[in-house]
Amino acid sequence: MEYNEKQVQIMETAEILFAEKGFNGTSVRDIAEKANVNLAMVSYYFGSKDKLLEALFGYRGEYFKLKLETMIEDRELTSLEKMETMIDDKELSSLEKMNTLIDHYIEKIMQQQCFSRIMVREQVLNHTGITAELIFQMKKKNQELISKLIHQGQKKGEFKKNIDIPLMMATLIGTANNLVATQFYYRELNDLQSMSEEEFQKHLKKKLSQHLKKLFKAILTNEE
Repeated sequence: MEYNEKQVQIMETAEILFAEKGFNGTSVRDIAEKANVNLAMVSYYFGSKDKLLEALFGYRGEYFKLKLETMIEDRELTSLEKMETMIDDKELSSLEKMNTLIDHYIEKIMQQQCFSRIMVREQVLNHTGITAELIFQMKKKNQELISKLIHQGQKKGEFKKNIDIPLMMATLIGTANNLVATQFYYRELNDLQSMSEEEFQKHLKKKLSQHLKKLFKAILTNEE
């Protein structure tokens, strides 16, 4: 769905407030005041706070699908096509593809930290409704693509058999989400307060990438 500039402004404002105060702790009036729009405008565009949250998930959901733009240069592709093309790339080993996917996911979650916190909260609190269904479909499609990559690696003898793919996906998403959501503690516990915010974010991204790649190599391959 295409959104106009004012709708995007309202959704991005709501995103910040939902991440800071929680969905229940944020009122439509809070959103209107911070977005500097008339209260009636929020209702006109979205109808209710619940519908606004659903719209936000539709708007950001595409962003969080596993897509790898840098692997494709010849034409504009959908996110699904980009991921499938990367998986079918015969020039890359199965582990290289997995490492690319890990870096891609980390990049996306680091760029959209507010939405990431909202997603975590919604998955814990809500298991029914349109938002839950959007999250489920996103997870299902991503797992299908990961499964294809792993099965290719198994056929080539590059990956072990009997990989628990749902648990592996939970390891990727859970580890990344938890570290980003609790980065304040990571920074304090590792005495990184002297770093600038930009330096710290780069450090966090690098450490997370190294950790997940090492972990997935141990899970997937026979290499030491």
